[in-house]
Amino acid sequence: MLNYKSTRSKQNHTVRLLKGRLNIQAGLYEDDLYEGAWCAGRDDTLQWFEVDARRLTKFTGVITQGRSSLCDWVTSYKVMFSNDSHTWITLNNGSEDLIFKGNREKEIPVRNIFPEPVVSRYIRINPRSWFTRGSICMRVEILGCPMPDPNNYYHRRNEVITTDDLDFRHHSYKEMRQLMKVVNEMCPNITRIYNIGKSQSGLKLYAIEISDNPGEHEVGEPEFRYTAGLHGNEVLGRELLLLLMQFMCLEYLSGNQRIRHLVEETRIHLLPSVNPDGYEKAFEVGSELIGWSLGRWSNDGIDIHHNFPDLNAILWAAEAKKWVPRKMFNHHVAIPDWYQSTNASVALETRALIAWMEKMPFVLGGNLQGGELVVTFPYDRTRSQGVVREQTPTPDDHIFRWLAFSYASTHRLMTDANRRVCHTQDFAKEDGTINGASWHTAAGSMNDFSYLRTNCFELSMYVGCDKFPHESDLAEEWENNRESLLVFMEQVHRGIKGVVKDHQGRGIANAIISVEGINHDIRTAADGDYWRLLNPGEYRVTARAEGYSLVSKKCEVGYEMGATRCDFTIGRTNMSRIKEIMEKFKKQPIKLPMRQLALEEELKTNICSDQTAVKAKPGFGPVSDSF
Repeated sequence: MLNYKSTRSKQNHTVRLLKGRLNIQAGLYEDDLYEGAWCAGRDDTLQWFEVDARRLTKFTGVITQGRSSLCDWVTSYKVMFSNDSHTWITLNNGSEDLIFKGNREKEIPVRNIFPEPVVSRYIRINPRSWFTRGSICMRVEILGCPMPDPNNYYHRRNEVITTDDLDFRHHSYKEMRQLMKVVNEMCPNITRIYNIGKSQSGLKLYAIEISDNPGEHEVGEPEFRYTAGLHGNEVLGRELLLLLMQFMCLEYLSGNQRIRHLVEETRIHLLPSVNPDGYEKAFEVGSELIGWSLGRWSNDGIDIHHNFPDLNAILWAAEAKKWVPRKMFNHHVAIPDWYQSTNASVALETRALIAWMEKMPFVLGGNLQGGELVVTFPYDRTRSQGVVREQTPTPDDHIFRWLAFSYASTHRLMTDANRRVCHTQDFAKEDGTINGASWHTAAGSMNDFSYLRTNCFELSMYVGCDKFPHESDLAEEWENNRESLLVFMEQVHRGIKGVVKDHQGRGIANAIISVEGINHDIRTAADGDYWRLLNPGEYRVTARAEGYSLVSKKCEVGYEMGATRCDFTIGRTNMSRIKEIMEKFKKQPIKLPMRQLALEEELKTNICSDQTAVKAKPGFGPVSDSF
C-alpha cells in the first residue's frame, strides 16, 4: 500500500488527503458536499485524481470505493502514469487503453491488479463512467512499493524505526493463542493466561494477567485492564496488546526498572480480542478489502461496545425524581431485570465482559478501537433526549479529562497539529480528546456502564486512522502508541487508596467512599481496600458502611506519581450491635408497655415464692435475657 503524498484533481488544486482515502467516512449529515470521498467539480470524462508518490514507485494496482454517503460511485476508470506530471501514458494492453471495472455500490471495495507493475512517480485515476443518478466521487487506495533511493530526503525524514524485537504481524485466532502461550512460557512467574467466557461461535475469550503474584489479588494493589477488538475489524488495538505483553515480558526480564515497578505494584489484565468471531471474518478477507464494517459486529449481529444496559437513563430518571441518594445510590446502579433475561438481545461476549468487570476490582481501564486518532471519555450518551451531540460530563469530568490527555499527549500523532486528519474532524485542536457524547451520542456503551455499575473508570482510545493497517505499518503504529500505553497504565496510581477496617482490624467489604463535591461514590473490594482516582488537591473523604458509623477525614493528593494512603477505621452503631445479638440468639425484640413489664415482674416473683406455674395472658411473650 502506498500512502498518499500529494494529491491533485482536474481543477489543479490540492485535495485534502482525507478526501480520497479508502474507508474515509462522512460526517453526521449526508448533505455535506465535501465529505466522504474525493468528488470531481464536474461530471465529465475529463476529470482525474492524481497522486504524487514523491519518489519512483512500483505501482501494482488500485482499490476503489464510492462515497460513504449518498449514491455516488465510479463504475469504470482508466489509469495513467508520469514521471514529471506533464507527460502521461495511459495503461494499455498493447493495442488499446485498459478500462478497469469500478464499483456497483458505495461501500464494498473493488480491487484491480495491473497486468504488470509500472514504475513511475505520479499516478492518475481518470473516471470514465459513474452511477447514473450520482456524481463522480471515489475513495481510492493505491497499491505499490517505493523503489530504493538512499538520497530521498522525504523518505528518510518520515521513516519511523523501532528497536523493539517483537512479532510485528497480524495473528489469526490460533496464532494469537500461541503467542500468548509463548509469552507465558518466557515469563511464567509474572503471567497467567485465563479466559472470561466464549464467543457466539464458541471461541474462548483469552486474557493474560501480568503481575508479580499472578492469580491473586493483593490488598492495596490496584487492578488495571486493557481490552481490544470489541469491533472485530478494528485490529490495530488487538495487535498492540499482543505487542504490549511481549514488550513487558522482555523488558521485565532485562531489568527495566519502570516495567518492573509497574508489574510489582499493579495487577494488569490484557484482553486482546473481545470479538474473535468478527476478527476472523476480517482477517480472512484481509486489510485491503474489508471495507468499513465487515467483521465489526458479533456473529449474531450485535455491536458489543454499545450492547451494555443503559444505566444513564435509570440514574438520570432517579435524579429527576430526587430519589438520589435517599432511595437510590449515585453509583453501582442495578442492572434491570429485563436485560438479564435469556430473551434479551445481549451478546454472549457482552455477558462475559460484564461478569468479568463485576468480579475483578478494576480501577482503570481502556478499550482500544480504530478508525480515528482520539481518546473519548464518559458520558457517551447525551442527557437531552433527541440531541445527537451534546457535552455530557460525569461528576468526575476533571479526572477523566486528565486521563484522556495522559494518553493523547504522549501519543506521537494525536496532538500533532500538522498531522493528517483521519476523516472529518480535527481532534488535534481538542488536544486529541473529546467527551463521547459531544462527538456522537451512544446509549449502553462499555464506558458508561463501567462508570455507573463498577468502580472502574473506562475510556476509549482510537489508536489509528486505519482500522486494519497493513502489516508493514505495525512497527510504526507500535512506536506511535507504546509510550501512551505505558503512561495510561501508570495513571491507576493517581489519587487516594486505603483500607476500611473495623475496630478489630478486619477489612470491611462494600463500604462506600464519598468525596465531598463529587456526586459519585465508589466501594471497597472484598478485603476492604479501595482506590479512588483524583487529581492533585485536598479532599474531604467519608467512609461509611451498613451498620457502621461514618468517619470523615481530609486526604491530600500530590503531584508526584503514587496514590496517597488514606485508611479508615469505623465502629459499629448501637443498633447494628443489638441486631447482631438478636440474630446470634435467634430472638426478636418485643415492645412491651410498662404496665405489662410490671405484671411480668410480679409473675416472676410469685413463681419463685410458691413454685406455682403461672400462665401468661395472650399477647405476652418471653422477655429475652440477652438484653
